[in-house]
Amino acid sequence: MRLFKIVTLALTVGATNSTTVPLALAAPECSKLVGLADWGENSTADISVASGGSCQFSIPMRGTVSSSDILQKPAHGKLKKLNATTYEYKSKGKYKGSDTFIIKATGQGPKASGASVINVNATIN
Repeated sequence: MRLFKIVTLALTVGATNSTTVPLALAAPECSKLVGLADWGENSTADISVASGGSCQFSIPMRGTVSSSDILQKPAHGKLKKLNATTYEYKSKGKYKGSDTFIIKATGQGPKASGASVINVNATIN
């Protein structure tokens, strides 16, 4: 019988938030194009994922995220909150096209604090 070692990967967002995710279970990081904004302003993020695939992404804001929630679920996939700063998107199998979802995050940055709405546009290849 073989013994397997579990390796962990630390994901860090901002200066103070971090979490540990088992490497064997973690989805790859999403290919993304992010429009950063200050807290209290809305932001847009574009991600790309393979049909039937999944990927993780961090909230694209400067500073510390104190909380976040899903405001609008995706129509062509599933969105899972892993922690306050990290989400995992999984597209439906055999679907190719676009999907959108919305996340609301609250936090504090170097210039401002407050709540921001992040519109995420997913391209499924």
